[in-house]
Amino acid sequence: MPDSTRIAILAHEKFPGRAKTAVGLLRYADHEVVAVLDREIAESDPDARVNDYVPDVQDAPIVGRAADAPEYDVLVVGIAPIGGGFDESWRPDVETAIESGADVWAGLHYFLAEDEGFADLAAEHGVDIWDVRRPPEDLTVAEGTAGDVDATVVLTVGSDCSTGKMTATMELVEAARDRGWDAGFVATGQTGAMIAGEGIVVDRVVSDFTAGATERMVLDAAEDDDYVFVEGQGSIVHPAYSAVTCGILHGAMPDALVLCHEAGREVVHGYESFSLPDPGSLVSLYEGLAAPVHEGSVVAGSLNTQGLDDAAAADAVAGYADAIGAPAVDPVRDGAGPLLDAIGEVEGE
Repeated sequence: MPDSTRIAILAHEKFPGRAKTAVGLLRYADHEVVAVLDREIAESDPDARVNDYVPDVQDAPIVGRAADAPEYDVLVVGIAPIGGGFDESWRPDVETAIESGADVWAGLHYFLAEDEGFADLAAEHGVDIWDVRRPPEDLTVAEGTAGDVDATVVLTVGSDCSTGKMTATMELVEAARDRGWDAGFVATGQTGAMIAGEGIVVDRVVSDFTAGATERMVLDAAEDDDYVFVEGQGSIVHPAYSAVTCGILHGAMPDALVLCHEAGREVVHGYESFSLPDPGSLVSLYEGLAAPVHEGSVVAGSLNTQGLDDAAAADAVAGYADAIGAPAVDPVRDGAGPLLDAIGEVEGE
């Protein structure tokens, strides 16, 4: 991976609501974000800044083109569209970045390094393209050994995609380290991998190897850490993405699950004809699916209350805790302490 610190993030027409990679990097990465690219925002407000839209992350100007950004070392494609395709309207910005000598990171299913135009340009200018979703070539099936590690394994699971699983995992890792816990982070998605600088993006892995990829990362993390926090993906009730969720669940063999949900969401995002089950039934579904491989319980809940005022958020969190029968909190709003308290009572097996 390129060892750079100054990044510009491409998020055209999606910032901030549908650019979770961009927001994740702004909130958790050690890199200095020098600009976010969103031509729609920049055209309507030439003086726009990140904190005008997301107040609790590092600030940066919002610009319309890569050429308008302050000097940067890496251009990050900070959008993860359904299907992971490449929008041709982004090509001029990627070309500008490469021509300026910047590396490019992309978490798409479309590999930029296999695009002849980008590959030739990168070779000409001596820069690297990191296709974050490209899996290792030596993956295998799981051996069923993650449950034997001498660590407590915690997995975030969700009611749907984009409910805050990566955010909850990062909040848990940071809070655990602040408490002095030896806490490791297993990145299974493109945003988490960019933040950590390593990981395997499991939705690009051959289905037979999904559990094995997760198992490998858990075993590696458990060598150094007493608590291993695994970033979940998708949802077991998602009509398109349930397979990757099941693969991570069985590969990680978690001792504890944290169920993530977005307040007010009642249908599957992008598949609105599918209603979400009530949170209590999701607890039973996840625990029941985990049990034949490794017993794991939903010990806490993370609720995304973005967009609610404090009073409404508090009511939503209280209702969610009642629904799942476990402590719940919005970790971004109120901290992950109550979640860690519940996890601390779990003994790894």
